[in-house]
Amino acid sequence: MNAKEIRELTDKEILERIKEETEMLTKMHFNHAVSSIENPAKIRHTKRMIARLNTIMTQRKKINQQGK
Repeated sequence: MNAKEIRELTDKEILERIKEETEMLTKMHFNHAVSSIENPAKIRHTKRMIARLNTIMTQRKKINQQGK
């Protein structure tokens, strides 16, 4: 999912995705600590997805604050 697709989501959907991705990242960290996971690059990909989602939310908050 790229930034253009994220921007099409509602705020509620983005917050749900952040929660899901964070939970998945936590599970991946635990699994990687216990035994090596098949694709460790998934951890990096998940971190970047969370960062993208948070960036879009921050941009929306700034736009809403300026509009008031």
